[in-house]
This record gives sequence, C-alpha cells and structure tokens, in this order.
Amino acid sequence: MAIKEALEQKLREQGTEGLEGATNEGLYRALLQLTREKLEQAPRLQGDRKLYYISAEFLVGKLLSNNLINLGIYEEVKETLAQAGKSLAEVEEAEAEPSLGNGGLGRLAACYLDSAATLGLCADGVGLLYHFGLFRQKFEEYKQMEKPDHWLSEQSWLRKTDVSFEVPFPGGGLRSVMYDIDVSGYENGVNRLHLFDLETVDEDIVREGIDFDKKDISRNLTLFLYPDDSDRAGRLLRVYQQYFMVSSAAQLILKELSGKGYALRDLHKHVVIQINDTHPSMVIPELIRLLQKDGISMDEAISIVSQTCAYTNHTILAEALEKWPMDYLEEAVPGLVPIIRELDRRAKEKYPDPKVAIIDEKNLVHMAHMDIHYGFSVNGVAALHTEILRSSELKAFAGIYPQKFNNKTNGITFRRWLMHCNPELAAYITELIGSGWKKNAQELEKLLAFQDDEAVLSRILEIKQEKKKALKEYLFSSSKIEVDDASIFDIQIKRLHEYKRQQMNALYIIWKYMQIKAGHKPRRPITLLFGAKAAPAYIVAKDIIHLILCLSEMIGKDPEVSPWLKVVMVENYNVAWAERLIPACDISEQISLASKEASGTGNMKFMLNGAVTLGTMDGANVEIHDLVGRENIAIFGKPSEEIIKLYDEKAYDPADFYPADPEITQLLDFIISPAMMRLGDPECLGRLYKSIAKKDWFMAMLDVKEYIQVKERLFEEYEDRTAWAKKMLVNIAKAGFFSSDRAVAQYDQDVWHLRG
Repeated sequence: MAIKEALEQKLREQGTEGLEGATNEGLYRALLQLTREKLEQAPRLQGDRKLYYISAEFLVGKLLSNNLINLGIYEEVKETLAQAGKSLAEVEEAEAEPSLGNGGLGRLAACYLDSAATLGLCADGVGLLYHFGLFRQKFEEYKQMEKPDHWLSEQSWLRKTDVSFEVPFPGGGLRSVMYDIDVSGYENGVNRLHLFDLETVDEDIVREGIDFDKKDISRNLTLFLYPDDSDRAGRLLRVYQQYFMVSSAAQLILKELSGKGYALRDLHKHVVIQINDTHPSMVIPELIRLLQKDGISMDEAISIVSQTCAYTNHTILAEALEKWPMDYLEEAVPGLVPIIRELDRRAKEKYPDPKVAIIDEKNLVHMAHMDIHYGFSVNGVAALHTEILRSSELKAFAGIYPQKFNNKTNGITFRRWLMHCNPELAAYITELIGSGWKKNAQELEKLLAFQDDEAVLSRILEIKQEKKKALKEYLFSSSKIEVDDASIFDIQIKRLHEYKRQQMNALYIIWKYMQIKAGHKPRRPITLLFGAKAAPAYIVAKDIIHLILCLSEMIGKDPEVSPWLKVVMVENYNVAWAERLIPACDISEQISLASKEASGTGNMKFMLNGAVTLGTMDGANVEIHDLVGRENIAIFGKPSEEIIKLYDEKAYDPADFYPADPEITQLLDFIISPAMMRLGDPECLGRLYKSIAKKDWFMAMLDVKEYIQVKERLFEEYEDRTAWAKKMLVNIAKAGFFSSDRAVAQYDQDVWHLRG
C-alpha cells in the first residue's frame, strides 16, 4: 500500500477524513503507527554472538524522521504531506523527545545502536526508563529552575513486553518490567533498546521542582536520571538505580542465552557486554552471582565474566570515576559485597600496588578498577584521551594490562546529523559526489575536488545562510528571541561544566561589551548562542548560567551595544535544539581545558555541517586539527602536557592573573560590578567571582587572553567569504572519519567480534 493510502487509513481510524483536514498531532499519531508497523515487519538482526550495550543514558532524540530515513521512506512521506499542504517538520513538533539522557555519553550510545543496526550487527542497548529524565530546564529570574520532564505518553515508540525480573533488594525484591524501542539501521534490519522500569513508581511523589522522598525506593527508583546526590539518600538511590539496571540486564542476557540453547558456561562465546562508563559496573559481580547460583564455581564464573565484559572510559575527571563507600553497598546490594571483596582480594594478591586496588584504604570501591581487572578490553574515546589514560591517569593498569588498552575515537551518525537536520546540504553533497557517502562517510573526501570551484563555494554559503535564517525564525516563533541572521553565529552547546569553560566564553562577552562601549565596534554583528543544563546540585555551574543570562539581559537593553552583540541561551537544550543550532553555526566553541575533555562529539557534528572549530588541543579536537590542517581550525591555549604538569606540581596559582593582570582583573571585576549586582543575584554572582578569582580549577584565566585574541582573528577571517567557504568545505570533506559507522566497525573488529 502506498504511503498516502496507508496514512489516510490510519487517519480514518482516528475519525479524520483526508490528509488536508488532519491536525499535526493526528498526522504524527498516524505516522507513528505506520512507522512502528514497518519496523515490526523489518528483519530482526540475529547472530551467534550478540552485543549488549549497557548505559545509564541513551539520548535517542526524536525518532520519527530518523526511522523514516532508515526505512527509506522519508522523501515519500515528506512529499505526500507537502502535496496536502502539510509540513513534516511541523508534524515532528508534536513528538515528545524521549528524556533518557543528558550529554555526549547518551548521545554516543544512541549513535552506536544506530550504526550497529546499519552494519547488520546483532546488538541491543540496555538501560532504564526514566519517567522525567534529567529535568526540564526553565529560566526564572535569570536562573535555571528544574521541573519534571513529562515526556511519557500513550503515543510513543515504547512497547511494553512481558519480560520481567525479580531484582533482589534488602527487605524484599522489586520486579522490573521491560519496555522496548526498535532501533532501525539505515537500509538494514532492526535491533532493540531495552529499558527497564518499575511499575510501583509513583510520579505523584514529586513535590515542588524535582524534590521527592529519596528513601522510598519502590516509588522513586526510575523517576529521574542522576538523582541529586548531594546527600547520602541521593547517593544511595544512585546505587539502587544502577543495581536495578544491571541485575535486570544480567538476567535478560542469561535468559536469552539459555533461550538460544547455549550453556551458561559458554556465555563469553556468545555474548559481549560493553560497559559504557562506570554506571553499569556492577554487572560484573551480578553476573558472577547469577552464574554461581546456577552451580558454576567462583573461579569459573570470574573467568567467564572476565572474557565477556569490556569497558569504555569516558573521562579522566576523578569525580566522574565512581567510587562507592562499602557501607553503601552493604546497605543497598548486600548480595554483591562478598563477591566484590573476593574480586578485590584476588586483585591485591596478584597486584599489591594500592593504585590498582578495587577497595582502597578508605573502604571505597573503585568501579573503574573492577572493570579493568575483570574485563578484557579498556578503551578511551579519542587518541589524546587514550594516551592520557595510558601514560597518566591509568598508568598503573596500563603497565600490568597493556594488551587490554585500546583507542576507539568517538563517532556520530550522519543520518541524523546531516541527512535529517540539514537535508539541503546533504542533497547538495549527493549532487556533487553521489550517494555513496551515506554508507561510507569517507567518500566525503571527494568534495575536496571542489575547493576552488566558486559556484560550489557560493552554494555552500547559501545553504548556511538558509539554516541561519531558519534558526532565526524558530527562535522567534518558539521563544520570541530576535537575532540577526547576517551576524556571525558563534555557538557553545554542551553540558554545563567548569572544565568545558562556558565561564571563559562569558569573560569574552564582558570583554567585547567593554570594547563596544569604548567605541570599538566589530565589522559585523556577533551572536553568541549557548545551550546547557547544569546538574541540580552543581552550584557553580548554575551560577555560570546565571551570569550568561544576566549578560544577555544587560546587553539586550543597551542601545549602544545590542546592535553589535547578542547573547542567547536557549531554554531546555536537547537534541531537537541541537538539530537546529548545529546546521546554522559559523564558529563551533570547543574550548575545554586541554586534557579534560575525553573526546566530545558536538565538535564532529559542527564540522560535518560546515562550522569552523575554535578550540583547544583537547579530546577529538586534536584529530580534527590533524585532519583539516591548522589553516582550517582555530587553536589556542596551553597544551595538555603543560596542564597535566601544572596539576601534578600544584603550580597553577590564580593570583598570577587576579589581581596581577589588570586586563583579566577588569573582566572579573565586571561580574560584581554595581550594574550586574543590581540586575542579578548578588550571592550567585559573588560566589562565581570568588570561585574564578580564588580557585579557577579549570584555568579559565590561564587561556582567556589568547582565547580573545584568536576569536577576534577568526571573526576577521570570516569576512573573506570565499576563503571561509573553503574552510567550511574542507571541514565537511574531512568529517568522514568521525562516522559512528567507522567507530562501531572498529569496536567489532578489535573488541566485540560479532561477525566471527
């Protein structure tokens, strides 16, 4: 049946005659039903060996267009709707974005599931079904406020299954229920994302904002992603959450293994588990517990599990490498404690170095250490990151397990981040070099043949301008924010964290404001756009948001400055916002302190859409620099070796810059100037000022002057439109390496071996 007839049939079932008379909500419901049916009819990917990708986050984004593209019917649906006077983009607005992740960790997991299905690999994701996700961000009085994100509805991609498991907790077990989301591959079969929920969870216990009783586990367990861990109850809740996830996952894995007729002893021959960061680490002792329960000895169970589990490290930040006090585990997961103690005893017997202990002298259990000892693979997510792990952060482990360490530079799926969010550019690329790049992104390099073709360069600039105009219109229609699409769009969108240095970008805004007030106007207006959520308990991060929002307000009301400088922070930044911001970006802000960003994936999405990176030599920026050449990226800042040395020797002193450097002092003092204190909250602004002036843990003052200098130079370079278009084209052409298809293929070749 043709798409038009199938859609009309679905609409009739809703009581609507014809596409023309349907609402966008009705069309979305019809398309959802139609697409789900096609996914159910698509072949389920099978294999003798299967990957289970366990992650606390899966930031899948809206799924309608992604599935339409992968099923090969996107253009037909779009044209069918257009003939009826309807817009697929407007229909998509009716879709709620699944609130199942926060940042790059979750987005990466979603890309990898997409690519695994595209490559025909048998690979399912496993996580939790969060009712309210992280939170819905609202701005009130120039501050972030957290509200529940009500995204669940009857009309969704979720399918409740009859799979259910008893998860043992003290005082009585809790029963998990599994929901599935189909994961379509591009012109290939379907895998699944398995999400576990608890039917006794009660959304009504959430009080003002996102507060709730953290001790009532049976009613709160799957309400929120990363519950506030500023107190013991919150930290314990995270342990309960993680165990609920991994116990359900482990039981599912063994159930499916047995269902295929394989012996549990052969788990490692037919299953590989990728532990995505440390949140799922307890799957190791849980699998050992379950295998022992089935009559397998401790020795053999440990051997089997150690050949089954692989670990991806996403950070070198100490606070992100989870360490749980043993008394937390004794309270929440007592069944795992004897196993963890035995794993620690064996590791210490073989390797007495305290740096590699699972349980340290403070009785803290290091989850990453358990993953490394009892997994067969440990990978970083960018070349620099992996080198830092080997040579510094995990050096003791690299010395005893050199064969386990490997690098897998992150990737993104080009279906969503080009074909879906920038169809105009995707179509033009296809016109120039054919469609082969859609399955082999390295073919984008064929674009280099056009870097001196004025017509091609002109068209690339036109497409960028179209996307800027579209963003301008959406900002006004959704938020009543006015921007000048002839201005330079300089964008920083990512999780709000001091190491990502949004505070340094804010110092630039202050500098530029002062310059314009002094009569030094730029050649072209500049629009600085931000999008970020701060963890609810991360006070300084929330103070940075407050500063940016106050600056936005102050500049917007200043008739001298506002024609030349605009600051925008989008509310409730998510994948849908990213899909609008990234294609419109001229300058991509990737300004983390060198050595602190494991990889980044936003940097890849921006370059793919023709933005030029302004960044430090950190994470995947290093590989972007190597690919595009120094003339097509703007690099500043002290290198990672110097930064690591400053930390090791405790040699960084903020007093060397404040008040010693008058220019930096002037920028910092502006934060607590009378005008700012009248506009904002003096407590928030004063606290942030002191944090930078006295601590500056991520060294914004170290790099800010060079950052300003390089940023200003980049704004000047923007005025040579032909030369800028060449930079854009080179970035697009060289982005192919960062395809998640490439990353997943490397994982399979080196780690998973799903194809034998």
